[in-house]
Amino acid sequence: MSEVKIAAEPRTEFGKGGARRTRRAGLVPAVLYGHGEKPKHIALPAREFAAAIRHGGANQLFAIEISDGTQALALPKAIQRDPVKDTFEHIDLLLVRRGEKVTVAVPVQLLGDAAPGTLVVHESDTLSVSADATRLPDHFEVSIEGLEAGSKITAADVPLPDGTELEADPETTIAVISVAPSAEALEGETAEGEAAEGEAAEGAVAEGASEEQPAAAQ
Repeated sequence: MSEVKIAAEPRTEFGKGGARRTRRAGLVPAVLYGHGEKPKHIALPAREFAAAIRHGGANQLFAIEISDGTQALALPKAIQRDPVKDTFEHIDLLLVRRGEKVTVAVPVQLLGDAAPGTLVVHESDTLSVSADATRLPDHFEVSIEGLEAGSKITAADVPLPDGTELEADPETTIAVISVAPSAEALEGETAEGEAAEGEAAEGAVAEGASEEQPAAAQ
């Protein structure tokens, strides 16, 4: 994954008020830390950062050029989003060096179709690996083409590029292939659920009526 150059400004305002003013200016509050250095508070252009994350994913490497003349190479460590506006609220950035190995969670994509009549159950969407900070894969691919019910994809089954090492337990389950329920079975479950709900409702009505009877007798 290639690095993305992005400009940044030193941030001097802190607290909720300062963060709101930063975001109103089209910037995202962020902090740079790592390698024993004192944390540095900066602000990144929101649109450029969002575009880079959309293209490269959460492990996008950034070459940050700060307006005070300093430069930094960093990876997003934690990204806080506004769940309603779907905007970035704050970013923690981990300082890295070229040639340094880092541990990250990389998305896993399943390719192909399992055998007819089966259902693919995702157990884990990411895989923990270590790799050179400047050569992080943006995703892994593993085929499930033609797999029969009872098959399982584990971390050990996922092909890794040269220079990338598995950090997760090799037995970690990524996906399981099971028998797909038939339409009749699904209809039966729906009917049973509706019957159970009806019985529960009738019981509640009967219970309510029995509670009202003594009051009426009085």
